[in-house]
Amino acid sequence: MTIARFPTTVLDCPDPAVLAAFYGEMLGWTSDVEDDWAEIRADNGQSLCFQKVEHYTAPEWPSGERPQQAHLDLMVDDLDEAEAAVIALGAVKHEYQPGTTFRVFLDPARHPFCLCIS
Repeated sequence: MTIARFPTTVLDCPDPAVLAAFYGEMLGWTSDVEDDWAEIRADNGQSLCFQKVEHYTAPEWPSGERPQQAHLDLMVDDLDEAEAAVIALGAVKHEYQPGTTFRVFLDPARHPFCLCIS
């Protein structure tokens, strides 16, 4: 018996519309934005949501002083091309890069995410 369907990830942030635009553009998903909540959705039903949090404090990675709690690994065909594209959308490449098959970035709310070779 299935109890639930379509699990999603919700990221806390200071401005849901900004993150919905950022990830929606990167993934080519449609967005639905309300005041304190935004959702992006793929044609197949996958979704990612963003929730406004007053006094949001960004994670500090890799120190763990303020843990990342969760992060996204996004598969790409070409790391260099994908890096240029996400930076153009507003991502920042993290100074610490612990591997060679993936790269760590910070989204506009400073959540870490990785672009990984698929």
